[in-house]
Amino acid sequence: MGGSADKARGRWKELAGKLTGDERLAAEGRTDQARAKAREAVRRLRERARGVRDSFGRS
Repeated sequence: MGGSADKARGRWKELAGKLTGDERLAAEGRTDQARAKAREAVRRLRERARGVRDSFGRS
């Protein structure tokens, strides 16, 4: 799954957990959101590293 899909799924799980009083489901939703943020950060870092590598190759 992509980062935005994981983030949305996590939000829904967290909301459902809060509405039903299921703390485990809410915590699982927060975990899904954190995982999505981490994946996005890694993706951005890879893109930045690729850009730096490409700039050295063109010099």
